[in-house]
Amino acid sequence: MKFNIPSKTLQTQLAAVSKVINSKNALSILDNFLLILSGETLSIMGSDSENTMIANVQVFDAEGEGLIAINAKRLLDVLKEVAGQPLTFVINDDTKEVDIRFMNGHFNFMGIDGNEFPRKEEAQADTKTFSLPAEVVRKGLENTLFAVGTESIRPIMTGVHWDICPVAEGVENAQPLPGITFVASDTHKLVRYINTEANPGLTASFIMPPKPAAILRGLIAKEEGEVKIEMDANSATFTVADCSLTCRFIKGRYPNYNRVIPENNPFELTIDRVSLLTAMRRVSLFANSASSLVRFNIRQGEVLLAAQDLDYSTSAEERLECDYQGNVMTIGFNATYMIEVLNNLQSDTIVIRLSDPARPGIVLPLVQLEGEDVLMLLMPMQVMDY
Repeated sequence: MKFNIPSKTLQTQLAAVSKVINSKNALSILDNFLLILSGETLSIMGSDSENTMIANVQVFDAEGEGLIAINAKRLLDVLKEVAGQPLTFVINDDTKEVDIRFMNGHFNFMGIDGNEFPRKEEAQADTKTFSLPAEVVRKGLENTLFAVGTESIRPIMTGVHWDICPVAEGVENAQPLPGITFVASDTHKLVRYINTEANPGLTASFIMPPKPAAILRGLIAKEEGEVKIEMDANSATFTVADCSLTCRFIKGRYPNYNRVIPENNPFELTIDRVSLLTAMRRVSLFANSASSLVRFNIRQGEVLLAAQDLDYSTSAEERLECDYQGNVMTIGFNATYMIEVLNNLQSDTIVIRLSDPARPGIVLPLVQLEGEDVLMLLMPMQVMDY
């Protein structure tokens, strides 16, 4: 096998594929990139056994066809040292010797038989295929990824739940609602992002692990086209431009997230998001390190944020102007979770809907964008009187 390729082009694709490769793998072959040459197209594959990513790139003056596995770290290190130069790969199909020639020299090392590399599983017969705008997928993942759980004892809560064209529950002969819902929760906070303009034309749901979700978000960060999705009962393949990402789903049934969202939170606190965020950061510096509790003392026209750490005899308070319609209330929230929620809302002004100190608070943008519905729920904490 032989082909020419600019080092920058190859490095860009290798960097993308490398994100799927673990630093430590149970199978040593997974420490490698699999390079597959077919005609003038070079396919670069990486895998961690659960997720597989393939990037296709055009090469020049290709001779022969075949495949070779090359250590990922070694190949990335080599390309860093010959940045901006055209490269010629000469691979001996019999001995697996790899010779990379550049302007004033060459690198020579041994590859591995590419047939040892585990291949992507064949799709099952019940495969569903549809497309979604890249922007819809990007917004769905950006709004929810931060809220996934990290506890392995509840694996279904560690991923992003995709609910595509859900059927209205409890309604006879219900028809699928056009749209897609992304949900994530770590049991302390819950985020639900709905886009009602996307219409894949089918009903499906799955739980996507956080690692491939983060990789997919990176792939479509600047894409404006469509994401093609092929899914079966166990996995899905997401194709964007010249790259495809295959991931296995987290097995299990996602909890009914709509049931935990209060339907009647009559009290509304309207406040500038950035002002609340910066105040929370300041006050939280003096919160108890174990609980991160910050009290919201709310009355008409103002909210007083207060934190105290009795172990070190420290405390902090900050008063903010707001528009509040409701009863005087003192409610506690975990500062870390509240800051995460505020960081991931895009609106300049937000609304916090409350009912009483023991029930969840709902945080919303004051104005929802057309075709979108963003909701973030935060569980309260018990407030002790000192």
